Amino acid sequence: MLNDLVTRLTLPGLPEWTGLVALLILLLLAVCLLVMPFSVFGLKGRLDSIEAQLDDLRAELRVMIARQSEPRRDGRDATPNIPEPYAPPAPQGRAEPRISWPRQP
Repeated sequence: MLNDLVTRLTLPGLPEWTGLVALLILLLLAVCLLVMPFSVFGLKGRLDSIEAQLDDLRAELRVMIARQSEPRRDGRDATPNIPEPYAPPAPQGRAEPRISWPRQP
């Protein structure tokens, strides 16, 4: 029976085992297509929970922005003092590196 299957699956011009390998590859692809929807079901629940967390974060940000835009009762400005980004000082003199090797005693 296995010999009949191998001879039927043999591709012309190729060794006898290539037809069996092609059949196994096709069966593996068919199994992957059957199993794929089940992996998607688990993903949907996780995506829904992440979306709910994002909605909560957006709501918190809206509340924080609304609090920040309200004028303060004590008369001070509501915006915090945000420092400027750090900028390294500009080089003075030559910009090329100085080589101090080899050292002379």
